[in-house]
Amino acid sequence: MKLDPVIEKLVLHWGEMGSRWGISRMVAQIHALLYFSPKPLPADEITEALGVARSHVSNSLKELQTWGVVRVVHVMDDRREHFQSIKDVWQLFEILLDERKRRELDPTLKTLRETQALLNDGTLTDPHTRDRVKDMLAFFELMDGWYGEVRRMPLESRVKLVKWGTRLRGWLS
Repeated sequence: MKLDPVIEKLVLHWGEMGSRWGISRMVAQIHALLYFSPKPLPADEITEALGVARSHVSNSLKELQTWGVVRVVHVMDDRREHFQSIKDVWQLFEILLDERKRRELDPTLKTLRETQALLNDGTLTDPHTRDRVKDMLAFFELMDGWYGEVRRMPLESRVKLVKWGTRLRGWLS
């Protein structure tokens, strides 16, 4: 399977961005291929299109399925499993944002809370460090709470919130 030059460009870019975000280049490239593909693809076509080992494709597809951004679909008269990315960009963005929060923000919040507990029991008495931890913890807890509130809103409301964001800046100025 020869990739269309436009899709190839997007797949390569997705891979570069994925590696910058801490996501495997292969996982990101496979996701891009499935997202921009007009039809679901079986693993052997993904392997051929990207020129990579079948085991890399299998592992990457499992990871993408775990995140909920890729699912297995069946195609009439074809016994192979085919894979398809979710197409809703808002849903996709939120899933990836949730994954980033889980990997990066949640562990930092946990560490800050543990550090605050050490400060509270007198383990560390340096006032500068105590103030920095207090400020950082307050910020992370505020953002974590805000994120949770926004995620509990219906999708349509979250889309409106983003669209109204630029207008809000004008009202607050």
